Amino acid sequence: MEKIQLIATATFGLEEMVKLEVKKLGYEEITVENGRVTFNADEGAIPKANLWLRTADRVLVKMGEFEARTFDELFEKTKALPWEQWIPENGKFPVTGKSVKSTLFSVSDCQAIVKKAIVERLKQNYEVEWFSEEGSEFPIEVALLKDVVTLTIDTSGVGLHKRGYREKANEAPLKETLAAAMVLISRWREDRVLIDPFCGSGTIAIEAAMIGKNIAPGLERSFVSEGWPRVPEALWKEARVEALKAIRQDTDIQIYASDADPKAIKTAEENAYQANVDDCITFAVQDMARIRSDKKYGYIICNPPYGERLGEQKEVEDLYKRMGQVFSKFDTWSVYVITSHEEFERLYGKKASKKRKLFNGRIKVDYYQFFGPKPPKELFGNL
Repeated sequence: MEKIQLIATATFGLEEMVKLEVKKLGYEEITVENGRVTFNADEGAIPKANLWLRTADRVLVKMGEFEARTFDELFEKTKALPWEQWIPENGKFPVTGKSVKSTLFSVSDCQAIVKKAIVERLKQNYEVEWFSEEGSEFPIEVALLKDVVTLTIDTSGVGLHKRGYREKANEAPLKETLAAAMVLISRWREDRVLIDPFCGSGTIAIEAAMIGKNIAPGLERSFVSEGWPRVPEALWKEARVEALKAIRQDTDIQIYASDADPKAIKTAEENAYQANVDDCITFAVQDMARIRSDKKYGYIICNPPYGERLGEQKEVEDLYKRMGQVFSKFDTWSVYVITSHEEFERLYGKKASKKRKLFNGRIKVDYYQFFGPKPPKELFGNL
């Protein structure tokens, strides 16, 4: 198989997490930039990366990158790329675009020119004048940044955060990719107890259980590139069989997820069942102040309300003060909290060991990490 370049796109702040995941899949030549992780691979990486990347948004084929300050340049350089190696004669290839700080700022014009250039290239190759575009889809993006054009084909289709288990969600759902990143950043291990006292639709608990059981996050969904001639069905089958064999069935995972809202818990239970991890999570309708554990060491990972709406600020600030009091009883545990409230540490009553800037959708947030002491080695496995 030929060497190709793939881009795993990432939410701001998660690029390093995506890089670690790409590395774990066995790919070495990796470049990290804002919002994207580029790596060299072969066609077999398309199913593998789509099935396994927990913190990436999409997997794209990088067709080319070049400078363009005129529409003529954009047309000629786009036409010079080997589109026929990916797009068959009946392929459907919609073009989307974005332009930041570039001479060619009209996105609609850039899209139209790229589309026209690809059509001209394919006309020469297939010796036809018209394309039906009724076959598999090849979503193309033209992205301009400071006059540098990057042309890609999206192999994922629907974003990778759509795992297929969350048909229902609460009002302000946490993206699955961010929830997985929160668990991975915490370095939680499946032999340690995990509590989420604001579980909402269960995303953090479910993502943690999937990590603990080593379930590939994309196993229950489909991808746009499954119909591509360049990525044979055999490669998808092989990657899925491998992922099924990799699931750990013998793990004793203890995750406790609670919320004061009975509706949220009902949704969370349904989502956990859909994700095949309902055997690992105990759900409960209860106030955050009632969390308990007889284990000396463990993790609290949560996404409490932020108080973004008018009139909620005071309520949320009181909640953060209560969290500080309740969580202080878990003095040998590690605590991880994500929030957009800039005064969180003061209200909580403790300075974080570390904090990390992230984005929850369009909201800028901080991930506060309070490290607990390491348990004695002989205690591992019996915590």
